[in-house]
Amino acid sequence: MRDSGDILTDPPPAAADARIVYGPEPLQFGDLRVPRGEGPYPLALVLHGGYWQATYNLIHLGHLCEAFRDAGIATWNLEYRRLGDPGGVWPAAADDLERALEHRERLAFDHDGRTVLVGHSAGGQLALWAAKRSGLPVLALAPVSDVRDAAARRGPDSAPARYMAPQHFADGSPLELLPLGTRQILIHGTADDSVPYEMSERYVAAAGPEADLVTLEGAGHFEPIDPQAPQFAETLAATQRLL
Repeated sequence: MRDSGDILTDPPPAAADARIVYGPEPLQFGDLRVPRGEGPYPLALVLHGGYWQATYNLIHLGHLCEAFRDAGIATWNLEYRRLGDPGGVWPAAADDLERALEHRERLAFDHDGRTVLVGHSAGGQLALWAAKRSGLPVLALAPVSDVRDAAARRGPDSAPARYMAPQHFADGSPLELLPLGTRQILIHGTADDSVPYEMSERYVAAAGPEADLVTLEGAGHFEPIDPQAPQFAETLAATQRLL
């Protein structure tokens, strides 16, 4: 079995059905995958991580999206503006997500009306933010739920600090947006060396009954998005609980 971190460079097992543009900016698009056979199907809006840096894009979450497709869940894997892209600092990604949320009702597939947000790492921050705006349930996988803390720990030249200026923590950092007013499940590995597990513990404690934490003992940062990892079963099960 491969190391789960290899998912960043291994190509997904199949291509998306269509690339759907949701706005006029070059990075305002998403890859749509729909299960084979007769619908209707629920939809997961998927947001990739990469510490909001343009070095990382939506391709690696194609593995998760293919696994969801096999489980009967349609996915729209969203791209958005990031550090290194023109105008890529916050709130550019928020503007992108607003457009994507508005566009989801126009996606051309047989949708059964159920929708869940799924975000990994930096995409977890975006998914939690979008849950506050939309009221949709959210699955956050090893999320950066406290951008203020991430910026302080990594320093002023780090990606979190460059991505979100301090004056935006109150409107962009999920911990400071609580309560979100919708169902949340966070999944986090205790051996995550990219986003500390303790961040999810603090977030769920602050969120109270609207959030649950699924702990992956000994797991790192990428197992929750790797269909070849045994821990991925928790990701799929949590998604199905939220739909």
